[in-house]
Amino acid sequence: MTDRMRAVRGHVVLVLVGLACVFPIYWMYATSLRRPNDVFETSLLPWPLSLASYGEAARELDVLGLLANTTLVAVAVAVGQLLVALLAAYAFAAYRFRGEKLLYLAMIGTWLVPFQVTMLPNYVLLYQLGLLNTLSGVVLPQLLSGVGVLLLRSHMRSIPAELLEAARMDGRGSWGTLWTVVVPVLRPALAALAILLFVTAWNEYFWPAMVLQRSGAVIQLGIRGFLGTEGVRWGPLMAASGLACLPVFALYLVLQRQVVSAFVRSGLR
Repeated sequence: MTDRMRAVRGHVVLVLVGLACVFPIYWMYATSLRRPNDVFETSLLPWPLSLASYGEAARELDVLGLLANTTLVAVAVAVGQLLVALLAAYAFAAYRFRGEKLLYLAMIGTWLVPFQVTMLPNYVLLYQLGLLNTLSGVVLPQLLSGVGVLLLRSHMRSIPAELLEAARMDGRGSWGTLWTVVVPVLRPALAALAILLFVTAWNEYFWPAMVLQRSGAVIQLGIRGFLGTEGVRWGPLMAASGLACLPVFALYLVLQRQVVSAFVRSGLR
């Protein structure tokens, strides 16, 4: 088989995989744009188009308020995890101290502990602090990301030691070296990790459902209202879900170049 044929076959496989990934998202928006009586139609193209489902979702939910709260929580969690992971990874990558490996393994081990194990202690702690039914209660227990420490430490280890030594000889301290040398080099990796952390926090459902028992203050809990005992109202459910996806798409569009650069650099390394 020639190289050209291999390339064509590879592109065909990638196109098929891409279509398989995109189709559920397309079907969600297609369903949301159908008329209420046509929700269960199986045609690929929704016609005639209708915004009735979006209107029903807007009447029953404070969509903008829920999206604002969800964005606030996701940004706070992602920024907090990114900052903690950056500082911890820099300490593990740039310094050697007694108990370093044990402490590093313990921090990475937090990533392997199932959420169900820490759920009850965190809930009790929030109750004692009076943070139940608050957005702060959703954010605080999620400010550490073991996977973020793991990924950033591996990237920092790839930075040439001569570059860090030159920064020290130039009179920069540890703090200055981190922000003026390490962070600019890690910008693509930080962007990719930021998207991963943001999407994970954005899609979180079970923990907010536990903490925000008296109020559906995030979009995921608001969408739950369309799942009633009398059946699922698919039109407004898909409309609200489609609106909930828009901030994630916007974030990726803003940071996509950095993400691609991170993958390219990882491949070259």
